[in-house]
Amino acid sequence: MKKLKNLKFSLEADIYKDEVIEKTSACNDESYENCIHDLIKNENVNLMRSFQQHCSHSCFDHCLYVSYLSFKVCKMLNLDYKSAARGALLHDMFLYDWRNTQLPEGRHAFVHANIACRNANRIFALNDREKDVITKHMWPVTLSLPRYRESYIVGFIDKYCTFREIQNYYCSLIKFEYKGEKANE
Repeated sequence: MKKLKNLKFSLEADIYKDEVIEKTSACNDESYENCIHDLIKNENVNLMRSFQQHCSHSCFDHCLYVSYLSFKVCKMLNLDYKSAARGALLHDMFLYDWRNTQLPEGRHAFVHANIACRNANRIFALNDREKDVITKHMWPVTLSLPRYRESYIVGFIDKYCTFREIQNYYCSLIKFEYKGEKANE
């Protein structure tokens, strides 16, 4: 299989060297690439690159981050890692700027999962787990319980990634300076 050379995990959200190295190694993780290769080449999936998600991260970057970590966790737990990776990559494929778009269906946080699933289902033949991953990733904000363990995992990893993206953004704005005495002076 041809390597996806443009698949990079250099998200600013991870400040620990070992995590950055682990995610960068995804470029050489053929089994992950096999799970998502048809999705990653799709022009609608790549449209997510043009929408800002959390702070300085695009929707695509965020979804790729969630997808890869979900893949790793589900694979380690002997779950359906392929459906988890694919559903996670598509979980925020709502394709609009949520900061400036008024939705007739309701507020973005409550309806974007269904919009993303509808968009993804028009393009790809999704299985039941992938649909559940996409539509339930906002639980408990949305009240429908996830049906599969993979859906819970993707939902929790989505929240973790969101926290890390936002945390890193705001921590980068804070400058600490100590003007007190130095030791042994």
